[in-house]
Amino acid sequence: QVQLVESGGGLVQPGGSLRLSCAASGSILNIYVMGWYRQAPEKQRELVARITSGSIRTIADSVKGRFDVSRDNAKKTVYLQMYNLKPEDTAVDFCNIKGRMPRGTGVDSWGQGTQVTVSS
Repeated sequence: QVQLVESGGGLVQPGGSLRLSCAASGSILNIYVMGWYRQAPEKQRELVARITSGSIRTIADSVKGRFDVSRDNAKKTVYLQMYNLKPEDTAVDFCNIKGRMPRGTGVDSWGQGTQVTVSS
């Protein structure tokens, strides 16, 4: 019912920056949490950052100080600003939202993923 469209991934050199965007569409009524997870080759998916409807941010220790997450409620969009990218940041990044549809149906949706490659 709700779809997530991610953009902003690509190839960047070490030390560079990228900003990922994820826009939610559909009839979702409330979005409680919007966040980003990533999965590197042959590794488990891990939380990168998330932000609640009250703007409480959670940033993974591995990227704290380099990444930040924000949201635009009017646009139903979450952003991941990445600075000082390192080769170990290479992964597929997935957007995730948790919310509620009209009539009370819960939502836990994932985007298709966007590739971030950090390499010289």
